[in-house]
Amino acid sequence: MPESTPAPSALRRLADRVGILPEYVDQSGRETRVTSDDTRVGLLAALGIDATTEAAARHALAELERRDAERLLPPTRVAVLRDGPAGAVRTATLTRPPSWHGPVHWEIELRTEDGEMYGTEGVYDGAAPTFDVPLPTTPPLGYHELFVGFDTGVGELVARQSLIVVPAACPSPSELLGGRRVFGVTANLYTVRSRHNWGAGDLTDLAELLEWGASVGAAFVGVNPLHALRNRGGEISPYSPVSRLFRNTLYLDVEAVPELAESAEARALLADPTVQAELTRLRATRAVEYERVMAVKRPVLEALHRTFGEWRAGSGESGTTHERHEAYRRYVAEQGPALEDFATFCALEEWFASGARSDSAAPTPHSPLPTPGWWKEWPNEYQDPDSDAVAAFREAHAEAVDFHRWLQFEVDRQLGEAARRAREAGMPVGVYQDLAIGTAPSGSDPWAFPDLFVQGACVGAPPDPLGPSGQNWGLPPIHPHRLTESGYRYWVTLLRAALRHAGALRIDHALGLFRQFWIPDGRSGREGAYVRFPTDDLLGILALESTRAGALVVGEDLGTVPPEVPGVLARWGVLSSKVLYFEREPDGRFRRAADYAPLALATANTHDLSTLEGFWLGRDLELREEVGLLDDAGAATARRVRAVEREALRRLLADEGVLTAAPDPSPLEVRAAVHAFLRRTPSWLVGLSLDDLLGEVEPVNMPGVPLEKFSSWTRRLNAPLEELPSRPDVAYALGGSERVAATASPETAPVGLGGG
Repeated sequence: MPESTPAPSALRRLADRVGILPEYVDQSGRETRVTSDDTRVGLLAALGIDATTEAAARHALAELERRDAERLLPPTRVAVLRDGPAGAVRTATLTRPPSWHGPVHWEIELRTEDGEMYGTEGVYDGAAPTFDVPLPTTPPLGYHELFVGFDTGVGELVARQSLIVVPAACPSPSELLGGRRVFGVTANLYTVRSRHNWGAGDLTDLAELLEWGASVGAAFVGVNPLHALRNRGGEISPYSPVSRLFRNTLYLDVEAVPELAESAEARALLADPTVQAELTRLRATRAVEYERVMAVKRPVLEALHRTFGEWRAGSGESGTTHERHEAYRRYVAEQGPALEDFATFCALEEWFASGARSDSAAPTPHSPLPTPGWWKEWPNEYQDPDSDAVAAFREAHAEAVDFHRWLQFEVDRQLGEAARRAREAGMPVGVYQDLAIGTAPSGSDPWAFPDLFVQGACVGAPPDPLGPSGQNWGLPPIHPHRLTESGYRYWVTLLRAALRHAGALRIDHALGLFRQFWIPDGRSGREGAYVRFPTDDLLGILALESTRAGALVVGEDLGTVPPEVPGVLARWGVLSSKVLYFEREPDGRFRRAADYAPLALATANTHDLSTLEGFWLGRDLELREEVGLLDDAGAATARRVRAVEREALRRLLADEGVLTAAPDPSPLEVRAAVHAFLRRTPSWLVGLSLDDLLGEVEPVNMPGVPLEKFSSWTRRLNAPLEELPSRPDVAYALGGSERVAATASPETAPVGLGGG
């Protein structure tokens, strides 16, 4: 008689219940990696659950089961409103209190998003633990509240639920694009050169890039995440921001701020020969010098804010001044507590960094900012955004707090102006924004939402060929259960911020909406495990917010992706990411254009990968060798593999009729052919990298490589924005258009442009 399989331990049952996956299949699709019990204990501890012994795990499991049994209804319900009357949300599922017997009298009140109240009541006589009751009205799309009360005559229980009614999918490309496939340009805004910017691309550059894109037929310009950064030292990655709710003031065009016309102080600062000499130097640099750029911008912005404050304090305002203050008032009201917390955090950080320790001290504007995790070393009363000490600080340093509110107001205005110019130029999509996967542990979001962000683990990536030990991104995870219990408040706020002024939104690492790879503190990536997230709820809210914004959504679904993910994203109307380098047949051949997915954004590469010129010349392999990712033997193997890949790509492009059959095409010919190839795919969106249009060789990022070995996020473009319309190599590299290609040819256009 075969032996029976032993029952799983309480530890494993507990881990399964909270969503820690027991195993996953790696990127090769061949090896299954099993979660160890030590990893389970570490991740449960990060979730606030003691499972250090089997007895502790049993106790924790029993507590979870008891809590769920006593809930009258789940704290949050995301319900899909489907087409037709049958698809309406008409009922709620209640749970009978387990200790009550006999008839149960229930009452329901529904408060809709617009503030209307509806009620109904009844008696349930059945014995089943759960039962459905009719809602007092059919709620429309939006965020509603459901209040439930039970009364058996001997006691009462009440509960509240966030009822979120969402559409069945995000807006479709066919709907928003009128059935027309489109292409756009993707750019890292900080890398953009122009004759007016101060050493880093700004929002005026974005507006001009949008207008140039429209002139060559582009439907959008995609940018890196514009999230708030400290802009100093190693804190410059757009994918590890201070906050994902607010934006980086690096991108402010100081000379476009309306107060400049009235601020003699700011104009005098700008006219100073020392400042002008520094601007000349910054405009000529090969790399973005974040700290020096901000050191020039900050004093001028402070002067402009003082002028704004003087206007507001004055009387008898009229005309544009009054309109500006009304717009500021509306913006502050719209952003609510999130903006107040962010501005307070920024002011507090500067105050503590200056060495101040009393409420009477004023922040020093140019003092060094904290190191990562520094706010956790503040006195306890300042680590709580709702504390009396923080409230007193906000009142005592109102001007410093208002300065950071005003900065965000002006960033928002300038981004909105760029989006307006794109619309006026005829772009159907316009600004295509990017939402990073997480926030730095030292950032304001973990400070403002302390119960939501997990301590004791970091988000990362499992081992793969590019990172055999896995990647620890150093980002604090979000507690999935607390996110649900809060009614997804942070997720809603995050999406609204990301979609503001956007015609499309890219979700970085969209797999994080399904599961996230968590690494317990002190462990390597090999000891991490996946934690499950409430996928349909998150995607439903994404569908609601993107519908309200009228924006397309693209999910970056690369890497270790379970087989069910693409189908779920497609069902919710989220476009997939198709990258030329990765689109291969099982035998390694590059996939033909006709075989690309329609519901997708097709690109040659991403910010984590080599440029086309770098790929063709093998510069990415040289860099991997230089930083120690490849030894001599590995480099030799990589070069042999690259030779095969180059020939496979050349043959594909020749077979597709976009490249001559010449055995050794130039990098420019390859770039143009790849772009023409991508524009022949059936994918709704095609993204052509500005780096590839200009023939950049160096990448902007080498994942997992420290900044002292490779200066990621700093390489600037090899030409100013103003030259784009007249560069024949750019016109030729656009590809896919006889009108554009006719303006230049490989023989007459510059070849092999590179550098920064």
